[in-house]
Amino acid sequence: MVQAVYDVTSSGKPDAPAVGAPGRPWLAFAGLKKLVDDTLDTLNGVGIGRGDRVAMVVPNGPEAATSFVSVASGTTSAPLNPAYRAEEFQFYIDDLKPKAVIVPKGLESPVRGVAEKLGVPIIELVPTDEAPAGIFTLDVSALKPAKAAKPGVSSNGDIALVLHTSGTTARPKIVPLSTANLAASARHIGATLRLTPSDRCMNIMPLFHIHGLIAATLSSLAAGASVSCTPGFNALRFFAWLEEVKPTWYTAVPTMHQAILGRLRGNAEVAKAAKLRFIRSSSSSLPPQVMAELEAAFGCPVIEAYGMTEASHQMASNALPPGKRKAGAVGLPAGPKISIMDEAGNILPQGQTGEVVIQGPNVTAGYDNNPDANAKAFTNGWFRTGDQGYFDEDGYLFLNGRLKEIINRGGEKISPIEIDVILMDHPSVEQCLTFAIPHAKLGEEVGAVVVLRSGCECTERELRDFVAARAADFKVPRKVLFVTEIPKGATGKLQRIGLAAKLGLGEASA
Repeated sequence: MVQAVYDVTSSGKPDAPAVGAPGRPWLAFAGLKKLVDDTLDTLNGVGIGRGDRVAMVVPNGPEAATSFVSVASGTTSAPLNPAYRAEEFQFYIDDLKPKAVIVPKGLESPVRGVAEKLGVPIIELVPTDEAPAGIFTLDVSALKPAKAAKPGVSSNGDIALVLHTSGTTARPKIVPLSTANLAASARHIGATLRLTPSDRCMNIMPLFHIHGLIAATLSSLAAGASVSCTPGFNALRFFAWLEEVKPTWYTAVPTMHQAILGRLRGNAEVAKAAKLRFIRSSSSSLPPQVMAELEAAFGCPVIEAYGMTEASHQMASNALPPGKRKAGAVGLPAGPKISIMDEAGNILPQGQTGEVVIQGPNVTAGYDNNPDANAKAFTNGWFRTGDQGYFDEDGYLFLNGRLKEIINRGGEKISPIEIDVILMDHPSVEQCLTFAIPHAKLGEEVGAVVVLRSGCECTERELRDFVAARAADFKVPRKVLFVTEIPKGATGKLQRIGLAAKLGLGEASA
């Protein structure tokens, strides 16, 4: 059983495929193990070992996956979004204080100038031409030979991965995840999805994000299965990749699923012929209507899960058949223990609404060097997720949204997800997002942004009337904006917080 990140290199048969990519030969588990060993030897030889942070700016692809497994097996990996601007790299590198930054050779990135300015050496990742997918060497000539204080493979207590929170409402916090946290989450996901060595995941998620790193990559390898790493999400190329890679599943955020459905015309036969065992969705709420469309298009179950960085990703998940999956629910506890807590720290009975709290082997021990944040985040040994939800009579968890996203209209609390679901039932609506608009008298008012289906027309009044027929008057959006695309975060998630400002909607007074 996988107990540490390094263990995944021995999870599959030595000659079985581990990591691949469209158009590339497969890297076997034996090759992955040798790559990890060689990488750690190289890093240890320049004084970098367990507990030392290594920032990684590696674009999506097999090298992003193999370098993550390699670095996380014996140091503390810190993947960063390659699309960051110089000022963003400045913040993250200064905050992380890594011993080095790994950048692919030839990749022009502002992180190079930032690292030089901050005195952090660059390690060049050099892909090996005509070798199996993911093979690389490290050029460490910018560092001097030295002995690592803690060489070798990380143990369970060592920190394998640090990621920052999204920082939508405050300064981003560093989330340290131990090698035991990551291994536990990989095992939980593998058990939930019943992964076997015959499974193959096609990864389209960013590999600087917990979803792609753990759900797609580490859980596959831990099960002795394989993962094919695309260059990133591209709805135009998705179906061609599907035909070539022949995966048994893929995992994505709802906006990606919706983009894939948008390209279904002309690709319906490819979708059916793929014979996927299941599709997984996580990281934000999947509209039930999208779930139904996906299942009809691909002829397989869609498994919605619930995850967050502080839990090394997965917390809850719907079940594969013959288990029950409920549209709109994020499922049953699938790893950590989950409860519902009130503001005073009391655990609430089943059916009551409150804050979702968790504890378990995949949950972080606390934010790095941030006692104030930890004091707020932990209550009686429970980690407070910041999400509002409740358990139904079957023990399935339903979310109302982030506590910070709940709209407070003159004392009336409105779940934006509830309004999303109603709007998605309108035949002209392809995508929508409900959010708070600042209001001078009420505090907040309800707004919604909508993308219409191709060839459809609809008015703001029509959509407001549509919601009014299904919800109380105070829940009806007072403003509906039509756009061609809803602004997304770096990982493809739609972000309600700050959306009013992005759309130029200031404080309303009427």
